[in-house]
Amino acid sequence: MDALSRPTASVPSTLDLDNLKAPFDENERMDWLLQVLGEPVCRQLGLYRMPEDLVLSVVIPVYNERETIHEIVRQVRAVPVRKQIILVDDCSKDGTTDVLKKWVDSERDLTILFHPVNRGKGAALRTGFQHATGQLVIVQDADLEYDPNEYPRLIQPILEGRADVVFGSRFIGETHRVLFYWHSMANRFLTLLSNMFTNLNLTDMEVCYKVFRREVIQGITLKSDRFGFEPEVTAKVARFMVPPLEGRPSRKCRIYEMPVSYNGRDYAEGKKIGWKDGVQALYCIVRYAWWD
Repeated sequence: MDALSRPTASVPSTLDLDNLKAPFDENERMDWLLQVLGEPVCRQLGLYRMPEDLVLSVVIPVYNERETIHEIVRQVRAVPVRKQIILVDDCSKDGTTDVLKKWVDSERDLTILFHPVNRGKGAALRTGFQHATGQLVIVQDADLEYDPNEYPRLIQPILEGRADVVFGSRFIGETHRVLFYWHSMANRFLTLLSNMFTNLNLTDMEVCYKVFRREVIQGITLKSDRFGFEPEVTAKVARFMVPPLEGRPSRKCRIYEMPVSYNGRDYAEGKKIGWKDGVQALYCIVRYAWWD
């Protein structure tokens, strides 16, 4: 009798999505999925058992995102992973700061931090990383360009012991909104140049989604205040040595890349990165290749 037809006492033996939702708990759902689909297929889909003690710190730099801040927080909360959600407001001018100040007392599951002056995305991320307490840390933009439902797949290589850092990639197979040709060419050029200096073979160095073991991201010193964060953190994790732990010797940081979907915005919709940030990225690629 094969896995699709074998009955069990606690879970259904046929593909009934309505019965799957309730009253079964998460463990029963996972048992059912493993039985029906098999472990190899579930792993490919990012369906696996999360460690019970896992906490994922989600660091969200926020600048002028009044139109999207409610929705991105809703989406992050909905991901079935235990989370520490850290919002860092970088002195927004559009009313976002007022929204977040109201949440400080009412939304107790959120860690909300404020910069008194605008300092840039990199500075906001540094502030968030300093307050991260989860075993894993992920960067999440507040503008709805990236889908938090992809967290389980992104953290999977780390949880399986294969990686210390995971980069998403918008260029290796997932759906994406069709937008600026020259913008994508600039991203690819910057990634190519970064790879030449770091000896990595990434396809999307500028991607938002980056996941780190907490000891990695808190073990490097970051200096870039704006979008130079991306090439800087790439250069520094490329040469980071993971310290010895429980008899394991020190070793180089292991970096994986996973496909992510992308719903990019245009400039009328609030996209902030421009050509000056591209020039700064060039500078940071060269600078952090040799100097810290």
